[in-house]
Amino acid sequence: MLLREVTFTVDLGEHGYLIGFDDDYAFPTEMPFGWRCGPAGEALAVVLPTTDTGPLQMTIQVHDSAPDPEADGQWEPAEEMSLRADIATLCLATIGQGDFWDAWPEDESPLEMPLPPAGSSDWVRMRLYCHADDPEPGIGDHGEHHLIQLWHASATPALHPPLSDEDRQAREEYAAHQSGTVEEYTIEYPPQR
Repeated sequence: MLLREVTFTVDLGEHGYLIGFDDDYAFPTEMPFGWRCGPAGEALAVVLPTTDTGPLQMTIQVHDSAPDPEADGQWEPAEEMSLRADIATLCLATIGQGDFWDAWPEDESPLEMPLPPAGSSDWVRMRLYCHADDPEPGIGDHGEHHLIQLWHASATPALHPPLSDEDRQAREEYAAHQSGTVEEYTIEYPPQR
């Protein structure tokens, strides 16, 4: 049964958004190239939209159990993953160039997950559906809409489409870039006299 639903528009940064149950944001060690979402720690997911920068309409639903799959055909295939919910409040932040911006709308009350059923763990299952009127990545309004469904469930393996070799290579390049030291990106200039 649907417990709560909120719909709002998010202005995206350059690298998607983080969603989950932790507000200690950091760039993920691996970007989910080839997928729409991937882990950014146990409590957060990183989501890569079609829209680079621009508006995205987001609907978030909290359910008391797994909802039926959306069958109207307007959505890309759903992806799912488990998130640890040590806190009850859902956190949302857009990812910019080297920074994060809180994206939860000020006019919406915080979205709280209900207490887990007695004897169950603090894990929440997240199902993500995406649709963009213009599926080519880029800047501006792509008519993009995400539907995120959340419910308490034991941690289970994620559901994603298969990866291509190109996606694997992009992931490796991102991971290599993330593991570089600050000194690799530091330039020293001689003093001006």
